Amino acid sequence: MNLPQNVAPKPAALASPAVELRQYTLNPGQRDTLIDIFDGGLIEGQEDAGMTIIGQFRDLDRPDMFVWMRGFDGMDARKNALTDFYGGPVWAAHRDAANATMIDSDDVLLLKPAWPGAGFDLAGAQRPSLATDEKPFQNKPLTGIVVIEIHHLQRGTEADFAHRFEAEIAPLMTAQGARLLATLVTEHAENSFPRLPIRADENVFMSVTGFDSAETHARHKAALAASPAWQGFWEAAQLGLTKPTETLRLSPTSQSLVGR
Repeated sequence: MNLPQNVAPKPAALASPAVELRQYTLNPGQRDTLIDIFDGGLIEGQEDAGMTIIGQFRDLDRPDMFVWMRGFDGMDARKNALTDFYGGPVWAAHRDAANATMIDSDDVLLLKPAWPGAGFDLAGAQRPSLATDEKPFQNKPLTGIVVIEIHHLQRGTEADFAHRFEAEIAPLMTAQGARLLATLVTEHAENSFPRLPIRADENVFMSVTGFDSAETHARHKAALAASPAWQGFWEAAQLGLTKPTETLRLSPTSQSLVGR
């Protein structure tokens, strides 16, 4: 299947008020196989069903992890889109080959924007077309990286955390050269498609940032660590965290909209 040249998401899907972060543990050596299947065969079918495939990534620190995000117009739209896709011919054609690469696909967070306007803005994002005989993972790797930080919060603290993050931390991050792509919090609504499990007991705040390279991210991290304002925020925030922050350093696949 060839993706059309310069495909962009439908405008109605840009806000994605419901987002899934999916982390798949794969059989050793199978990540490029899954990327080939996913980027070459599964994007268009999902978006035809009403989803937005926001981004898909190789984890730079875990060689057998495939990480991806998809968005929906809301929880009812999520139910309808997933029902259509997983009951349709595209998934039926690729299901066995995709599942054969996986050990676990149930590490899923269901999220929503942390404040109005905090979701992904994919306006103008485009995917290149694939030549008929070209495998997606053989395309030239993208040099930029996407960093996801997942902060685990005590229930009831997320609104204050988000307010302080927006006012104090987001400006520090962007001043040091990060592209803040989205900030999301747990969506606690009932799972509208229970056939696919989610981590329902989690309560997280998640930031998604883009950098030109891994080296740029390392310099950015060092600069923030030296900032008194940054240090003060996180020292105070420790009281509301229930476990250590998870950091994912991700390399976008050639067909990812985020991280281009």
